[in-house]
Amino acid sequence: MLSDIPKAQDQLFDPHLSMRQKYASLVVGRPGWGALLRYELTVLLGQATPGALGLAIRKALYPGLLASCGRNVVFGQNVVLRHPNKIRIGGDVVIDDNCLVDAKGDGNAGIAIGRGVFIGRNTILSCKNGEMSIGDGANIGFNCEIFSASRVVVGPGALLAAYTYVIGGDHDFSDPHASVLSQSRRSQGVVIGEGVWTGAGAKILDGVRVGDHAIVGAGAVVREDVPDYAIAVGIPARVVGSRRG
Repeated sequence: MLSDIPKAQDQLFDPHLSMRQKYASLVVGRPGWGALLRYELTVLLGQATPGALGLAIRKALYPGLLASCGRNVVFGQNVVLRHPNKIRIGGDVVIDDNCLVDAKGDGNAGIAIGRGVFIGRNTILSCKNGEMSIGDGANIGFNCEIFSASRVVVGPGALLAAYTYVIGGDHDFSDPHASVLSQSRRSQGVVIGEGVWTGAGAKILDGVRVGDHAIVGAGAVVREDVPDYAIAVGIPARVVGSRRG
């Protein structure tokens, strides 16, 4: 299914909404002063606090913003949560410094992070009316971006090396006389199977399924499905072998 990707500007500059309503819609995820004050107090006390004190404050306060949170979850310094009421995190998870976990959307299920997941620093998990699932034991390296405007799945035990981009959305450019930004945007979603390894700098484009236990080489641009256990490299990526020999 194709789905429209909303633009943040439509909400940010909506003349019918107050500044508080716009902020709540884009960041907090819930209306009302209570939700706003709770979010702001948590951010003020914990988000930028360094050292062990900051870790302790975030461990105590951040779960109260989330839909659910398991035990032993570590939130690094400057971890930003948007629409945290649609974020679910299993136990024994690490979200390193400067990460963004953004479950923004109207009516979407948001982001589910399984048990034992590691998310490296500076990584972005971003939804625009989309949904995202990170399977148990997955490891996402630093400076990665996973974007969902419909549905993106990262399977259990997957290893996404640094600077991997998973792009669950695209622009329509069918009208050559109009700018790309002025045309509609669509999303088919991405599925990355169990035990997949993507090398540093790999790009997984919208509409792609990477099969279970496949390997995607460093810097590859994946535009078409990759079969289970396949090894795919290059720009555009092509299958050059199989892990089954």
